[in-house]
Amino acid sequence: MRFAVLGSGSRGNATLIASNDTYVLVDCGFSLRETERRLDRLGVSGKQLSAILVTHEHADHVHGVGLLSRRYDVPVYLSDGTFRGLRKPVDVAGVLAGGQGLQVGGLEIDVVSVAHDALEPTQFVFNDGRRRFGLLTDLGSYCPAVLQSYTGLDALMVESNHCRDMLARGHYPYFLKQRVGGERGHLNNHQAANLVSELGWQGLQHLVLAHLSSKNNLPHLARQCFVDTLGCDPDWLQLADQDSGLDWREIA
Repeated sequence: MRFAVLGSGSRGNATLIASNDTYVLVDCGFSLRETERRLDRLGVSGKQLSAILVTHEHADHVHGVGLLSRRYDVPVYLSDGTFRGLRKPVDVAGVLAGGQGLQVGGLEIDVVSVAHDALEPTQFVFNDGRRRFGLLTDLGSYCPAVLQSYTGLDALMVESNHCRDMLARGHYPYFLKQRVGGERGHLNNHQAANLVSELGWQGLQHLVLAHLSSKNNLPHLARQCFVDTLGCDPDWLQLADQDSGLDWREIA
């Protein structure tokens, strides 16, 4: 199994997971043309996509889902709440709910409910029969059920959205600061690092920090927080960028 990131941040999100000839795209927050460009950068065509999974209805995750799905006849899977929250029509192949499983080609996918300010947000854990990859972004807090779902991973991509001090001192209005930093907002650097510490990180081949805010975080602050909390090598940590994403990473 391997994974790559087309881009991660407030201006668009998409993550690609592959196993043999199975390619699953999680979210598509870019225009059709931009998505095709970013897929091409990874050596993948829209024709190769086996499915699109949608985590929630916010524009930076769904902007290009409908057009991409229709252009290449790719089935879309999302929760009922996410479907109800969409502003643009999408043909849905299947409805997901937390605690359920989904099989797409060679990938078994666990659906995990999370706390975020959307109608029915979900995240996903992928299993190819040998290795497990967890995708966990867009949540403001976590519970024992989330921790249980993400134990025993071989690779993890986790949200490290904001520095709590930068958010507090920044120019966002009060209500938006409360929303971002609230229990149904986004994880800050310390929360994300503590989550990974609780999960246990020593068995991970890859740990990727994602969904960093361009206004309320800095890559070196996120990285240092994880280094201080985990005691890991800073060069081992990886960051998914908004513009360049992250190239293919193999999970051996």
